[in-house]
Amino acid sequence: MSFSSPSAPDGAGGDPEGGAAPAPGPTSTGTTTATGTPTTTGPPTATGTTPAGTTTGTVRAVRSRVDVQDVRPSRVHRPSDLLALTLTAVLAVLVVILATYAQNTTTGVAEDVQGFATLLRRILFVPVNVLVGITTVVVPIAVLTELALRRLGRQLLQAVAAAVAAMLLVAALYWVFLTFGSDELVQGLSVRLGGQWTLTIPEYTAMLTALLTVAGPRSRRRSVAWSWNLLWLTTGVVVITAAVSLAGLGLALLVGRVAGLGVRYLGGVDPERAYGSALLAGIRRAGVEPATVVRVPDPVIEADRTPATVDALAMLPAPTPSQRALVEASGDRVYDVATDDGRHLDLIVFDGDRQVVGMLTRLWRSLRLRGLEGRSALSLRRATERAALLSYAARAAGVRTPQLLSIAEAEDSMLLLQESTDAAVPLSDVPTQDIDDEVLHAIWEQLSLAHAAGIAHRALTSDAILVERRPDAPRVWITAWEQGDVASSDLARRMDTMQLIALLALRVGAGRAVGSAAEMLPAADIQAIGPLLQTVALPRRTREEMRAHKEVLAELRSALVARLPEADVQPEQLVRFGARTLLTIVLTIVAVFAVLASVNVSQIGPVLAASDWRYSALAFALGLVTLLGAALAFVAFSPVRLPIWRATLVQTAATFVALAAPAGIGPAALNLRMLTRRGVSASLAGATVALVQVSQFVTTLLLLLVLTVTSGVQSPASFSVPPAALIVLGVVAAAVGIALLFPGVRTWAQRRIGPTVRQTLPRLIEVIGQPWRLALALGGNVLMTMGYVLAFDATLAALGQKASLVQVALVFLTGNTAGSVIPTPGGIGTVEGALALGLSTIAGVNPGVAGTVALLFRLLTFWLRIPLGWLAMRYLTRDGEL
Repeated sequence: MSFSSPSAPDGAGGDPEGGAAPAPGPTSTGTTTATGTPTTTGPPTATGTTPAGTTTGTVRAVRSRVDVQDVRPSRVHRPSDLLALTLTAVLAVLVVILATYAQNTTTGVAEDVQGFATLLRRILFVPVNVLVGITTVVVPIAVLTELALRRLGRQLLQAVAAAVAAMLLVAALYWVFLTFGSDELVQGLSVRLGGQWTLTIPEYTAMLTALLTVAGPRSRRRSVAWSWNLLWLTTGVVVITAAVSLAGLGLALLVGRVAGLGVRYLGGVDPERAYGSALLAGIRRAGVEPATVVRVPDPVIEADRTPATVDALAMLPAPTPSQRALVEASGDRVYDVATDDGRHLDLIVFDGDRQVVGMLTRLWRSLRLRGLEGRSALSLRRATERAALLSYAARAAGVRTPQLLSIAEAEDSMLLLQESTDAAVPLSDVPTQDIDDEVLHAIWEQLSLAHAAGIAHRALTSDAILVERRPDAPRVWITAWEQGDVASSDLARRMDTMQLIALLALRVGAGRAVGSAAEMLPAADIQAIGPLLQTVALPRRTREEMRAHKEVLAELRSALVARLPEADVQPEQLVRFGARTLLTIVLTIVAVFAVLASVNVSQIGPVLAASDWRYSALAFALGLVTLLGAALAFVAFSPVRLPIWRATLVQTAATFVALAAPAGIGPAALNLRMLTRRGVSASLAGATVALVQVSQFVTTLLLLLVLTVTSGVQSPASFSVPPAALIVLGVVAAAVGIALLFPGVRTWAQRRIGPTVRQTLPRLIEVIGQPWRLALALGGNVLMTMGYVLAFDATLAALGQKASLVQVALVFLTGNTAGSVIPTPGGIGTVEGALALGLSTIAGVNPGVAGTVALLFRLLTFWLRIPLGWLAMRYLTRDGEL
């Protein structure tokens, strides 16, 4: 909706966080003065206007009224506050850890600081308690009074809420530390007062920190500026005089920041962006006298479905296709600026609070991907300068891109004024039948000009490419250079070519896309993009389109090979790590801490002292025998002849790979690699590996059944399953049966299990015709399973514990299954925990001793075999087997 604004001198602008007037609502309505005070709308009364770009020394008339149609949010939730909140919380945790485990360091620093206490007492004539009291009383009164005088009622309430939240957090920490904290933690946060150690987390420090965090920036609040100074002075005095512990004071400051940032993010703040008169002042500083300024709707404001915003959006005029594309491509605020001489300019506004999101996104992609993300601008000004540099460089290289006219700063925003491309439409809006060879050639010509000058775009989407139909020939524009690079790398330019081919393939088909590139680019440039044809390497907009048409990438690879048979289309490793890797790392860390926390030193010591090393050696030898058993089963099902010695070395190498792969994945991957290296097709090798795993599972179940029947267990005391376990098993079986009654669940199960069955069934039928293979596979699987069971039994004997063979087998199989289900490398943590739990519940072993048995078993059958696996891996790799 529109409002008129009187002229304001350069640099004029209101204080979005406060002033004599309350902050505007979600939309700017009516007429607005430079301070935000509503006035009545009147006709323009400009004495004259001068086109933008007048020479220096001329007098430029300004309009007394400018029609501005905008949508301003009443509150914004800044991502920077959320980021700061997260980092502050992490620092608070680190302070607690340092207070617990690095007491000598924190105590030493505190003693060094407190060495000035004698000198301070001589010159300090005001007692410390009086200084603390003055700070605690004066600061809140002064800050809240200024907020009240500025009529910032909401911010005043938020400041009070943050202060209360900080005090509640400190009280909660007191209770948690005194109730559940260790003696080391409590002592690390304590100071000696009155001859005894007292836990000190000064709540007044947390309260004042939270209050000042919400009250506003120092540059805009005079009371906040000197209140921070007074707080730091008081903090230094209480540390030097040993009134609080250094760790406790640091924790209080961080807790206050957490409370303040949390309230500030949840409640939102008045936007510090340039709106209204501040926006007009910035446009005038850029050398343009506007007649109208109209906001182009973007997804951010369109997602706000509040009634006021919906009404304001309904009053905005429809943007041109090129303006809409500019919004989609840049992700920033865009305005249509009209001048008195009839020109229309595009105004792009970079906001500081949104810069954090872009910086974090680019930083994450640069860490996760190998060389695919450009350099991340660390500040709003640097991001603006980079965008301007790319725009100027592209124009200088002959690329058709909107000319950047000027740059200005207003509030926490940077403004870029550029020429408009109203006659052009984004490639996404061009009908497929209208994208002829002339258009394709024009697109490739513009990108070739940029690459010839060493410029890479890095974000080519259907919104960044504009097409203008003309009688003689089509004109193509490339916009949104904000993420580009000058003096770019070869990889960056290859990425541009790949992104454009993928984009064109979505519009005109893979064949025409590759054909148009082949007509305009050297064959070497097109060949180089084959390994990069991956979804992860595409911009977000193109990735979304590609997910809806997953067949396009495969068609592109086929078209590329058809055009250039020597082209390599094998995907290159672009991702350093994915979500699964992060999950594996987190689970591993948690598992290691869980195992270490479960160790009871007082119980382990006597048990280890009484252990028999001969049984430990036997358990280690039995663990090596399992490698031979796995090799025999692998040889039995292999479609080609394999030496048993080589197969055993492969299983040994898998013990080293297990450090980086979940339990059971390492052997399967190396078996598959060995078969493919010996000429077995990928499908047949996969079926063989799947058959090996299925046979191991079936053999394990049969072996457990045989042990149960032949062990002669009759006494419930020797082996019994808890009734609760039987109930759980029954409930799970019933749930599975009921779930299978639904067609969707059956379809999902068939989709998950069907491929494995279809792979293994033909191979199984072939093996059944050779009884010796079945016997060898059965023997190998029995040898592998029983080797682990007997090694576990020997570990129990080494520590003086006894259990029936059925109990040992059940405990081992349960723990091994848990390690396969939860994806930690080698089952670290999950296997130990499951084995210890099984021994204590099924075999009745003392929990502390059970944990020791599990750790010793894993040491003998997992950790000690890793050096052997490393040697086997090096040998097989050097020999060309893997």
